[in-house]
Amino acid sequence: SSHEHKLTFKKSKEVCLSYIQDAMLQKQWKRAAEFLTFYIESLEKDFSTEYMGPSEMIWRIGTEILCHHSHSSMKEFNSFIEQMKTLGVKRYLKVCLEHAFHLLCNGLIDEAYQNLSLAESWRFGEQTAIQDKEMKLIQAYRGLLDYYSWSKQKTILLEHGQDGFEDLSVEQEMHSCFRKAAVNLREIIKIPGVWDLFVKCYVDLLEFYGDHNEARQVLNEYAYNSKFPANPNAHVYLYQFLKRHGESKKSLISALKILHDIVPSHELMIDFNMMLQKSKKRKKRRLGLEVIFAALDYAGWKENVKAWSCLARQVKQIVNSEKHLDWIKQEWNSRKDWWPAFHFSRYLAKRNWQDNESLSCEKALVAGILLGKDCKYFKYVSHQGCKARVKRFRILKKFVNKHNPAYLRISG
Repeated sequence: SSHEHKLTFKKSKEVCLSYIQDAMLQKQWKRAAEFLTFYIESLEKDFSTEYMGPSEMIWRIGTEILCHHSHSSMKEFNSFIEQMKTLGVKRYLKVCLEHAFHLLCNGLIDEAYQNLSLAESWRFGEQTAIQDKEMKLIQAYRGLLDYYSWSKQKTILLEHGQDGFEDLSVEQEMHSCFRKAAVNLREIIKIPGVWDLFVKCYVDLLEFYGDHNEARQVLNEYAYNSKFPANPNAHVYLYQFLKRHGESKKSLISALKILHDIVPSHELMIDFNMMLQKSKKRKKRRLGLEVIFAALDYAGWKENVKAWSCLARQVKQIVNSEKHLDWIKQEWNSRKDWWPAFHFSRYLAKRNWQDNESLSCEKALVAGILLGKDCKYFKYVSHQGCKARVKRFRILKKFVNKHNPAYLRISG
């Protein structure tokens, strides 16, 4: 019957699609391409009135296959993408954008720019307004390529100086690229979202032409506007800008404080800790200890010599002064159940000693203060250091033994 035929036909299409997915997962691109051909042919034979909307599926799968197929060429890819653009106006701009990405990945920058320019001039009734966000993305990426051209012209100008007619033409071309890039980049970063690359390029343009106030305003808006998603990079860019322009330590600390709250394991936490340690305010020095302890909670920091050096220095200062041992105690209380195995095992002591003597020295001091002179890590490292007749390890052993009462107070 007609009904049974439709069910069988539908089932065969589903099976074919599952074969395509299986082939792609196994990176069998030739096999996937063959099944995709069958799938497209089956769709052409489907006379049912039911709406299937397969164009996006074919676009996504076909693009993936052509990107990885050993016999695929740029000509074939371009031909396929052009066909995909005609399959559905709702996806036209998305397909154009992906086409531009593919061209860029293959070093065809001029072709990508031309593709984006054509997409920007596209109009299709109400769809133009509906796809406003996609259009802004098209314009933004075109602005990014204008920035790339500006950057190339700037390099030429800086390398050859500003003399001669040729350099004048380069400078004019550079300013033209600047204007086009600035307009499009400015527009995209007004929309709430994550626009890291666009913001960095726009700020670079503004800084080059000395518009520091506008650059600061852009970065402040990107970092602090509540409509934008929480983004660690926004605070990194603001901090780097403030540092470049010699802003006060108060401003730098403020930017890094928010970054610490979002990503306590960020690499800039060493800078943050060092600034806080140098502060005359007790509250900031206390925060510095919290920052470095928090960073060392993460596996990526386990062998970071700078981080252990920062912690060792601050712990040593506190123990020497016999003030604020409660700061160390508060941080240690939440870590004493897992830090010994995580950082201070005998296995790690042997490995650290073999790989990095400086690291083992800094860690041994911290281990000795937090866990006492009988700590496995401290005992192994100090013994190896003294046996090797390295002076700083003798000083380390003497310091920990002298301040063992501090360990007793910290351990409670």
